Amino acid sequence: MNASLTVRTCSPEQTRALGREVGRRLWLGAVVGLDGDLGAGKTCFVKGLAVGLGLDGEEITSPTFTLIAEHYRQGAALFHIDLYRLEGLGAEDMEELGLEEYLSGRGVSAVEWFRFLPAGLLEEYLLVSIRFGPADARVITLTAYGGPYQGVIRQLGEHLSC
Repeated sequence: MNASLTVRTCSPEQTRALGREVGRRLWLGAVVGLDGDLGAGKTCFVKGLAVGLGLDGEEITSPTFTLIAEHYRQGAALFHIDLYRLEGLGAEDMEELGLEEYLSGRGVSAVEWFRFLPAGLLEEYLLVSIRFGPADARVITLTAYGGPYQGVIRQLGEHLSC
């Protein structure tokens, strides 16, 4: 069974703060898949994730046109991948792009438009689904696929509880 946690954030600052808390609990080789409509806050979440990894969140921008942005600092590495323009590509196409190398453990990979990743490419990952709520609110559901990510969900739940 996959553990999940749903959180409501009321501002971009709160979305970044949630991303930061997730980033603090990740390790080299962790993969975070992000899904949500355009403008839902995927890149905002990744900015916080970067801070949690010890990187400068202000350097993070959407890699829609570059496809992959690499960020490094003192042993921390974040690979920010955007699959928006790659919908419909198969596993062979992704292999040609070298995507598997980024997902192989040299850093933390944050993959926007995760649903465009070919099925079966990954068995273990943390899925972050961001939906629009009322006003500036977002409803963010984090779902763990695989044992290591279950611990992330548990730790976040403990951190966020009263």
